[in-house]
Amino acid sequence: MRQKIGRLRYFFSKVANILAEGYCVGMANPAASHLAANIKQLREARGMTQDQMARLSEMPRPTWANLESGESNPTLSVLIKVANALQVPVEELIGAPRAVVKLYKSVTLPTSTRGKVRLRRLLPDTIAGFEIDRMELPAEAYMTGVPHTTGTREYLTCETGQVQLTVAGQTWDLQPGDVIVFRGDQKHAYRNPGRQTAIAYSVVALGPIGLK
Repeated sequence: MRQKIGRLRYFFSKVANILAEGYCVGMANPAASHLAANIKQLREARGMTQDQMARLSEMPRPTWANLESGESNPTLSVLIKVANALQVPVEELIGAPRAVVKLYKSVTLPTSTRGKVRLRRLLPDTIAGFEIDRMELPAEAYMTGVPHTTGTREYLTCETGQVQLTVAGQTWDLQPGDVIVFRGDQKHAYRNPGRQTAIAYSVVALGPIGLK
């Protein structure tokens, strides 16, 4: 834990130094010049006003407005508040602005296999606190789920075929369109009892780290 905290402190100090150097040379530093554009783009993508985001981040509206104008030299604590309000990592605030529209081909999305089951991330971007996957289960495929942190909830939707979910010794059969919600911090498993490939979607809302 101490090593992790140390790495985080080192990373945030580097971010602060990069931004400070950028503002001192008239926004010549790319990381600093990206900050204003990223904050505005991320806010507008969420359909939020500056006033709403300021309240959400617990800072004065003029402070938020200055961030978007590029006239602010934010402290580390301000950056963390902004990142939390926008639900993105701090590094995304200082990276190159993303295109407003971008097509991701299915082959570019992260995939993995567990036994016979093929998992594919449904979204190209990470959403803090969530894991969203497409599950492809061949006939009679079986996969043991990995228990998450305490307080985690999972939403499982059957799209095609049949999906059988076992949680804490009980079993439920899902048909196309069915949705089941369960605690993701306990033992669970997925199975396709049918003769055709089944497709399901899993949305995991992770519980807070350290919750007991």
